[in-house]
Amino acid sequence: MGDDYDADLRSVQQARRLAVAARGAQREFAFATQAEVDRICAAMAEAGQAAAERLGALAQEETGYGVAEHKRVKDEFATRDVWHSIAEVPTVGVLERDEARNVVDIAWPVGVIAALTPSTNPTSTAMYKILIAVKARNGIVVAPHPSARGAAAEAVRVLAEAGQRAGMPAGLVSCLEEVSLPGSQELLGHYATDLILATGGPGMVRAAHSAGKPAIGVGPGNVPVWVDRSADVAKAARDIVASKAFDSSVICATEQTVVADAPIAAQLRAAMEAEGAYWLDGEQQTAIERTLFAPDGAIRPASVGKTPQQLARLAGITVPHHARILVADLGGVGRDHPLSREKLTTVLGFIVEDGWRAGCERCIALLRFGGDGHSLVIHATDEDVILAFGLEKPAFRIVVNTWGTMGAIGATTGVMPSMTLAPGGLGGAAVSDNITVTHLLNIKRLAYATSEPPAAAWSLAPDVAGAGATGQVRPVAQASGGEDPAAIAEVVRRVLAELDTREGAP
Repeated sequence: MGDDYDADLRSVQQARRLAVAARGAQREFAFATQAEVDRICAAMAEAGQAAAERLGALAQEETGYGVAEHKRVKDEFATRDVWHSIAEVPTVGVLERDEARNVVDIAWPVGVIAALTPSTNPTSTAMYKILIAVKARNGIVVAPHPSARGAAAEAVRVLAEAGQRAGMPAGLVSCLEEVSLPGSQELLGHYATDLILATGGPGMVRAAHSAGKPAIGVGPGNVPVWVDRSADVAKAARDIVASKAFDSSVICATEQTVVADAPIAAQLRAAMEAEGAYWLDGEQQTAIERTLFAPDGAIRPASVGKTPQQLARLAGITVPHHARILVADLGGVGRDHPLSREKLTTVLGFIVEDGWRAGCERCIALLRFGGDGHSLVIHATDEDVILAFGLEKPAFRIVVNTWGTMGAIGATTGVMPSMTLAPGGLGGAAVSDNITVTHLLNIKRLAYATSEPPAAAWSLAPDVAGAGATGQVRPVAQASGGEDPAAIAEVVRRVLAELDTREGAP
């Protein structure tokens, strides 16, 4: 079979068609009532949740990343939990009346959202983005990663068909199935696209921010986890191992390096080993480093989302069948210590520091080495230590005594449920939130007059004589005793003089 030289052209054309169709459908949908919007979103969420197991299996089979059952959990979260979190958020009509300021807030959609989705969480990210976009009366075109186009397209189809059965206009939700770099670029920069919502690797996010459109993007998550001497060590060990093993560590908020307080380090290691953590020796660690990273530090795609046993086969080493994650003792942080980077697979770093202040500095170093602004995990019961970490760490999600994966996305904490975790200005993003419906909703403000402009604002410019070109003049202020007859006479004189001048003009 020969090369398909027209694939990029078909992709570009499809991107154009979908963007224009989404714009037309969105302009119709912009007049939907809140009840109509909510009925459609609820139907899509229900359909996505019902298909979660099948979609999770599709995603794992197509990409080879992670664990199908864990992807089902993420698909359910991205539909059921995300919908529950936004179901009561008003997105149509008057949102609020501020009687004190005499301002009325009115909801307004952004327009058409171009949604980049990753290979690591293709179905869950697509469904979550559809729900938050449509809830705000936006259109959305999903541009999936090429290696996950089939699973992403099926997830979009499931939600789109459910939404249309509930009354959603055709074309409001769609997926780019002819996937190519030129096609995705065309979608991002198309005149019908109003905002880009980018989740994926650094290349995708850079492309989003370079497309000339407003963009909300993510950043890498080199997440440290501090285990304090005050922690429940057994629980911390269970949480860390389970979180790192979840879907073979493809969620960007997964723990990447443990920083253990010296007095409990040995106890923590033993507890983690009991939970299925396998410590690599020196030769094994070197082999794993070569397997995970190219010489320039780039992640090797073949290593992403793999079990310890799969990684061992790739690296030419042997690990126990019961190993859930692999752990490497690190001598430091930085380029000379490759496993101190973000690792989108079941490999975890381990460093010991004596006291929370030293641990604090080490966690900051890890964040600055590829994770600024993203997330941090802390296991402790000393509230002073917890607050110190909250105040001092350059991370916008600091989750306490829970899994990094589930805590940062809002499954086990009170932060907003989301599959897009923005790292703020520190990480190159415009915001620092878990992205949700309110980020895809514009607010119009109906603002009534609350006072008159100051007196100086009424004054004429120095080179303007009399009433000015329009014949308008500043209203005459009233004195405490009533109108000033002289002032009124002067106004009348100026107006008559202006009229005489106009009538005598050629």
